[in-house]
Amino acid sequence: MNRYPLWKYILILVTVLVGLLYTAPNYFVDSPALQVTTSKATVKVNSDTAARVAEALKRDGIPAEAVRLEGSGDSSTVRARFATTDIQFKAKAALERDLNRDPADPDYIVTVNLVKNTPAWMQAINAKPLNLGLDLRGGVHFLLQVDAKAVQETRIKGVLSSVRSELRDKNIRHAGIDRIGNNIEIKFRDDATRTQARNALAQNADLAFSEAADGTDLKLIVALKPEALQRVVEEGVKQNISALGKRINELGVSEPVIQQQGRDRIVVQLPGVQDVAHAKDIIGRTATLEFRMVDETVTPGTELSAAIPLNSELFTEGQGAPVVVSKDVTVTGDSITSAVAGFDENQRPAINIDLNSDGGRKMREATRTRVGKRMATLLKEKGKYNVLQVATIQSELGSHFRTTGMASPQAAAELALLLRSGALSAPMEFVEERVVGPQLGAENIAKGLHSTLWGFVAIAIFMIIYYQLFGFFSVVALACNLLFLLALLSMLGATLTLPGIAAIALALGMAIDANVLINERIREELRAGNTPQSAISAGFSHAWATILDSNVTTLIVGLALLVFGSGAVRGFAVVHCLGILTSMFSAVFLSRGVVNLWYGRKKKLGKLAIGTVWNADAAAAKTAVKKG
Repeated sequence: MNRYPLWKYILILVTVLVGLLYTAPNYFVDSPALQVTTSKATVKVNSDTAARVAEALKRDGIPAEAVRLEGSGDSSTVRARFATTDIQFKAKAALERDLNRDPADPDYIVTVNLVKNTPAWMQAINAKPLNLGLDLRGGVHFLLQVDAKAVQETRIKGVLSSVRSELRDKNIRHAGIDRIGNNIEIKFRDDATRTQARNALAQNADLAFSEAADGTDLKLIVALKPEALQRVVEEGVKQNISALGKRINELGVSEPVIQQQGRDRIVVQLPGVQDVAHAKDIIGRTATLEFRMVDETVTPGTELSAAIPLNSELFTEGQGAPVVVSKDVTVTGDSITSAVAGFDENQRPAINIDLNSDGGRKMREATRTRVGKRMATLLKEKGKYNVLQVATIQSELGSHFRTTGMASPQAAAELALLLRSGALSAPMEFVEERVVGPQLGAENIAKGLHSTLWGFVAIAIFMIIYYQLFGFFSVVALACNLLFLLALLSMLGATLTLPGIAAIALALGMAIDANVLINERIREELRAGNTPQSAISAGFSHAWATILDSNVTTLIVGLALLVFGSGAVRGFAVVHCLGILTSMFSAVFLSRGVVNLWYGRKKKLGKLAIGTVWNADAAAAKTAVKKG
């Protein structure tokens, strides 16, 4: 009656062992560390740098557990590990003072970091510690301001290029196209041609038209509608949020917070990130490619002294500079769907680029009639242009092509990451930067751990006193429930925050509630005169319906919080929902397995260690016997 088949006991054993295995990495605490890097091309990080770091720490009397060089080439860093965070921050101040000759223009960047101590064999089976949120592990908080004017500027440039292409494709002759502020003025010789151009451009619903006259020329003034300008800014912010999300995900940051604040601001929170300089550099960089045709009217070699045509620009920075190119952009980085770093046939660093259908069409149209002419590849980064390459078009290009000109494989890989992650539609400024130190996170972890621990101890004491041996069984099931919950969070790569710790404490209370229902149901069966074995069987069977009902209704609420909530609310909901599932498994299946293992070996039981069982009839009978 109260015996599990062997396979159920094996399932319970395997489940507990897996829970122990995937919870174990959380006991390997990260070590405080410092990372020494450089942002200057003339400064190299090598073994000599590691020796200087070790010597500086020794000279200042700061003990370091290890100082070693990591990485190779341009990606080399020196990492020093320390015993405590206090020593870590003392070492940071000392290294910044000793390594840099000019504090205003430092040669080396010293950033706070953490080093994981999880064994390699655990990491190989994806047994990793819990990801901790910004309030527990520390990290950085950025508030970025999107340059709305730059977004509008980009859109207006796009409209200007589109107007030129449309009139050229429709073979509509004009006397000149000029941009005046946010308006585009097109001159015509006769009214019929102006009307024809207006009808051709009117297909774009975002454009507003007006007419004017300037002497013998007739003007058609094209402008973006006010609501279109507003929508451009909103879409620009959304595009930046999407691009930032892809960049940060590829940097390996777990559970970042990226959300819009107000009309043109973005909040970025990176929990666990200690290399603030590198994160800020990746987030703040606006990198996109522009492909433009070289102005063939300017003789190569005379760019710096020749007169620059009105519709062309001179660029002097980069490997292919100086060069004069058209202001009309053939294809931009917005059309890039994939960018993968690699090598060309000469083993030079290159990036293989894939364009979407619209970008491929534009590239084919631009290069079909320009075979033998030159095209420049420009990198727009931080508002400045750099000429990556000026190459001769050998054949018609399409949706897939390759560009070269990167100085090193690392530069190609970094640029490919930025291009692959999406182009930022506008530059952004850091208007607020806050760093949450690891000391505050350690304090929050300690408080959360103590509250959960003492809550567990209080529940365990009550259950054992009130339900005796069955209370002990309930405590075992409760401990396994906590084990399963932590293991699931680690396996799923979830991020634990303070609200998540609160959800764990709540899960403990809800889990013990199921055991209380079971124990009280067993007591009721004993009061009704059932045998101990029958009482155990009926208690678990009859309590199941109530447990299922209460947990399912609570799970619905948790799923609603998960779907409609955000930030800390979602963090609470994730742990809450997982806690409900693990509590149902441990309180019913595992708890009954422990009871069956203890009591199922005996066919007859004298009594159950489940506390006081009050039976009114039995008490009355005993009283009558005493009186008789």
